[in-house]
Amino acid sequence: MLDIRWIRENPEALVRALEARGSTAEAARATVDDLIAKDEARRSHLSQLQDAQARQNAASREIGKAMAQKDAALAEKIKAEMAELKGFVQQGEARARDLDRALNDALAVVPNLPLDDVPVGRDENDNVEVRRVGTPKRAAGAKEHFDLGEALGLMDFERAAKLSGSRFTVLTGQLARLERALGQFMLDLHTGEHGYTEVQVPLLVRDEVLFGTNQLPKFEEDLFFVRHGDGRLGLIPTAEVPLTNLVREQIVAAEKLPLRFTALSPCFRSEAGSAGRDTRGMLRQHQFYKVELVSITDQDSAISEHERMTACAEEVLKRLDLPFRTVVLCTGDMGFGARKTYDIEVWLPGQNAYREISSCSVCGDFQARRMEARYRVEGDKQTRFVHTLNGSGVAVGRALIAVMENYQNEDGSVTIPQALRPYMGGLEKIGA
Repeated sequence: MLDIRWIRENPEALVRALEARGSTAEAARATVDDLIAKDEARRSHLSQLQDAQARQNAASREIGKAMAQKDAALAEKIKAEMAELKGFVQQGEARARDLDRALNDALAVVPNLPLDDVPVGRDENDNVEVRRVGTPKRAAGAKEHFDLGEALGLMDFERAAKLSGSRFTVLTGQLARLERALGQFMLDLHTGEHGYTEVQVPLLVRDEVLFGTNQLPKFEEDLFFVRHGDGRLGLIPTAEVPLTNLVREQIVAAEKLPLRFTALSPCFRSEAGSAGRDTRGMLRQHQFYKVELVSITDQDSAISEHERMTACAEEVLKRLDLPFRTVVLCTGDMGFGARKTYDIEVWLPGQNAYREISSCSVCGDFQARRMEARYRVEGDKQTRFVHTLNGSGVAVGRALIAVMENYQNEDGSVTIPQALRPYMGGLEKIGA
């Protein structure tokens, strides 16, 4: 969530930022004008309410003084004024809460501000490649992962559909083990060499937790919910949600930063709006596994932490010897809560294309304001909002796809990358 004080002082900057993210000039102006109008109404009312409360305090003292002087008429007059003030203050406090809520609801659907070095653009075609690693294989007749998996008899979409409908997969035997091996390999790398602390997170979370990492209210249709008592809990779309919220409503000592967390968890997404996209195979699923990376840091370290996190995610693909490229997303393709995002795209020979396997974002204090997460420098009375970062380290299902397609053999078997063989009991190849 953005700081309304900053918006009040920099309205034109917000208009430009919203335009860069894809809003029309008219829509951007209307959004900013609405926020400022709501803020002015709230501040004007609070000023009147504070004046009334101050008058209440003064009147109370005046009554005591009048009673001491045995001026009953004056005392009764002031009491009558006090009764009117009491009603105004009670109604005014309720009105203040309504005005606060209206402003916060409006702020909750305004996206984060892009950093100055983020390229301005409309969509993925305007993203900018920053590096490539490895040589893409362009073998004629390379198969896609679903053809390989079904031919091996270890990947079954038909039975999955009978169980749960479309966009689910049943993996069996050595493919199921390979997916598990990938997740454990990534966790061991991030905890053993990259300094992340492994966390087992709840898969069901409250609405306020989803609000904290900006899934709610704007992206409610992308989520799955289950009934819980008289309310509901949401299935996590990514472990970013519980990991980032570990610091919600807390003040962290600055010397403990950065906090770095990682988790391997199932993720659940409705894939709203993706009809017709990647309908075959495992690329776009309602349920999938992902190793998540989250950093909680101070405002001075966030940018360097973003580069570090991206390098940690890239290292997974380097160890697996998978060709990839890293791109910086343009303003029109960047996520709602991000200030800057690197997408890592792995090469898939079966598609003859790079496809996203990780997205690493720096969010500034955008999420921290929603979570009320702060830090304090020793000796400093004031607190500051933490800065949050998140990234995939990496998507396990997509890593499985990449391994299958890049390590496929002419006979339909799949060679196991060297880095994964210790996790596969020394197995070198998966065959039919």
